[in-house]
Amino acid sequence: MARKSEKFLELYGYDLLLGSIAAFYVFMVPYTKVEESFNVQAMHDILYHRNQIEKYDHLEFPGVVPRTFVGALLVSILASPVVLLTNLLHLPKLYSLYAVRLVLGGIVLSTLRFFRIQIKKKFGSQVEAFFVILTVSQFHLLFYCTRPLPNILAFALVNLAYGFWFKGSLYAALNCMVFATLVFRCDILLLIAPLGLELLLTKSVSFWKALTSCLAAAFLSIGLTVLVDSVIWKRLLWPELEVFWFNSVLNKSSEWGTHPFHWYFTSALPRSLLAAYPLFLLGVLLDRRVFFYILPVLSFVLLYSKLPHKELRFIISSIPVFNFAAAVAASRLYNNRKKSFWKFLYIAMLGFILGSLACTAVFFMASYKNYPSGYALKALHRIRGVTKNSDELRVHIDTFSAMNGISRFCEYNYPWRYSKEENISLEDLKMRNFTFLLNENSYIEGFKCLMSVDGFSRVHVRTGFPPISLAKEPKVFIHGNIRNTDIMNRGWPGCSVIPEAYITMEENCNEA
Repeated sequence: MARKSEKFLELYGYDLLLGSIAAFYVFMVPYTKVEESFNVQAMHDILYHRNQIEKYDHLEFPGVVPRTFVGALLVSILASPVVLLTNLLHLPKLYSLYAVRLVLGGIVLSTLRFFRIQIKKKFGSQVEAFFVILTVSQFHLLFYCTRPLPNILAFALVNLAYGFWFKGSLYAALNCMVFATLVFRCDILLLIAPLGLELLLTKSVSFWKALTSCLAAAFLSIGLTVLVDSVIWKRLLWPELEVFWFNSVLNKSSEWGTHPFHWYFTSALPRSLLAAYPLFLLGVLLDRRVFFYILPVLSFVLLYSKLPHKELRFIISSIPVFNFAAAVAASRLYNNRKKSFWKFLYIAMLGFILGSLACTAVFFMASYKNYPSGYALKALHRIRGVTKNSDELRVHIDTFSAMNGISRFCEYNYPWRYSKEENISLEDLKMRNFTFLLNENSYIEGFKCLMSVDGFSRVHVRTGFPPISLAKEPKVFIHGNIRNTDIMNRGWPGCSVIPEAYITMEENCNEA
């Protein structure tokens, strides 16, 4: 038994470590934001409405551009046995949200495992070990790998492509990226283009064989997404083509904010890579083989930097290769740690990794408080408020609340009823006979503010210990209809509208 346990840990120990951290993030921060809303609602509807497409959320709230159901369908199928069990046990829908997010994380981490194994075969087990250490010391990759974003669905396929690339199965690598580009994220084109060009210039692939292979993959990818999405969207549709037209041709993505050209290199990559950021540059210098793998990924980030609208999740597919390059450098520093000059570099590396862990703790605590409306709805359900005057409890969720933590997985069954109707003025809310409101405004005529929920505001650097504190402020307010005497007579925490409440990391940890 001992030998079997050792063998199991040898084979899957790293996967257990990475998976347990990702699962921790799921259970501690289960709620989702607006960027994830389409796939979250799609998974809910597939699991709970099945073939009753007319009840699907996307028909009422289609979003700015259509997205594919292919990823949501796959995750829902894999999660359906667990969801069936939760339904039989009459557990809240939130458990189903745990299930779909854990399944998605399992898919992404399994493809990352494939890539990691190829790193081990090509560069050794020590480089693999440092790859895992650096990944664990970072926050964003393991936090995002369970979040149902189109970027993450594409990320799983890009990890497969990286694995095939390192393995030498170059046509398979290109096919994975073609599928990711045409089905999930058209911007992966910015990654496949420099990679394909490098493979052609180094004569690693044949132009005509690569062309025919990619065309075959393209036809299959387009056929799949058009077939699935045309049925569910109820019109002939290739979602990523419309996304490409909206973001690239019309350039409307800049309406959601812009950043300067250097933002990915001066903000996004330093925050996501942490210790791996200086190490990957060192890895390029210490091992000539690394440059071959870094160049296409670095070109991907450079090309993406030309687009004015920037978000960290857009370049998350680059992180594994940067981590690989950093792991090569870390392995070299470890092997030479007893030499006089290298010793100082090795100590500096250890300091950077410890600093990464500290930054990861700060990022986690900020994220923990970054979904206020999810916690607000949970608090409302817990306190309940079942009344004698009404059979139904009608809750209106404003746009801010819908974007910051609430999805259909958060809803309860009868007597609770929910409305996300938009464009209702504050004056008109009292005429709509809602029992409760979840709203970003602290005062609404005709309603009493029953309680407020704080959310993350900003990070403050200060003198003393700890040197960093997190600022919170009331973000979401729960209001009760003053005409409902049962609600008014119940005990509620009340609302305190304070501009900012500063809390230390220790206090935040206690709350968590």
